[in-house]
Amino acid sequence: MQVKIIDTTLRDGEQRPGIALGIREKIEIAKLLSKIGIDQIEAGTPAMGGQEKKSIEKIVELNLKSKISTWNRMNLKDIKHAVDCWADIIHISVPASDFQIYFKLNKDRKWVMNEMQKCIYFARKKGFEVNIGLEDASRADLDFLIEIGKIAAREGVQMVRYADTVGVLHPQRVYREFPVLVSNINTYLGIHTHNDFGMAVANSLGAVAVGVGYIDCTIGGIGERAGNCDYLKFLQGLEGIFNLRPHTDQKIIKQLISEITSIINGKGPNSFIKVV
Repeated sequence: MQVKIIDTTLRDGEQRPGIALGIREKIEIAKLLSKIGIDQIEAGTPAMGGQEKKSIEKIVELNLKSKISTWNRMNLKDIKHAVDCWADIIHISVPASDFQIYFKLNKDRKWVMNEMQKCIYFARKKGFEVNIGLEDASRADLDFLIEIGKIAAREGVQMVRYADTVGVLHPQRVYREFPVLVSNINTYLGIHTHNDFGMAVANSLGAVAVGVGYIDCTIGGIGERAGNCDYLKFLQGLEGIFNLRPHTDQKIIKQLISEITSIINGKGPNSFIKVV
C-alpha cells in the first residue's frame, strides 16, 4: 500500500476566511511543505493572474523535491495560463454532477466529455503531466463518473481525483462506491474531501482502505467553509490504522507544521501576511 499526499494549503486552504497570503509567504510555505515530504504541492490557480500566477512561477523556480501542480477550470484559456507557469502537473477540474452541468453551466454530459478531451489533449501536447478532478463528484451519477474516468485514462491522465466539493460524502458511501471506481478506472485515483460534516479525515482514510492512492490535505485542515482533510490528523490515522509511517520523522514534521501555521497566522518571524 502506497499513499501520496497532495497538499492544497496554497490553493484551497487559502480560501479560509481571513487569510491572504503574499508571494513571499507562499514561497516559504512551499519550501517547508517540500521539507515535510509532501509528494505534490497544489500551488494555486494561474488564471487568476497577478500575484497568484507570479507566486506559482516563483515556486516552480525553486526546483523543490515536491512536484508542483496548478488547478484549472476546464477551458483552454485557463490551461494556457498554466502552461506559462511550467509547473509539473496541470490539474483540470471537470464538472461531474448534473447540478454543475445542467443548472450551473447550462450544458450537457456530452459537452463535458468533449471539452475534457480537448483540454487533456492540449495540455499533454505541451508536455505536461495531467490530472483531472471530478468536481462535485459526491452528488454525481456513479456510472457517469466511471465513464469520465475511463475516457480520461485512455487520454493518458495520470490521476483522477474525486472531489467532495460540497462536503456531503460519508464513510459508508466511500466503502460502497470507491471500490467500484478503483476497479473500473485504469489509472490512479485520488480524493479531495471537505469537512462540513466533520468527516474529511475519516473519508480520506476510508478511501485509502479501498485502494485510493492520492489524498488531498491542508495544514491544520484549513479551507473554504468548514475546511479540508487535516494533514497531521490524516498522518496519525495512517500510522494508527494502517501502520504506515512517513519518511520524515514525526517530530520534524510537527516542527515544520508549526512554522507553516505561524506564517499562515501572520506570526512567523518572516511573515508578511495581511489578515483581512
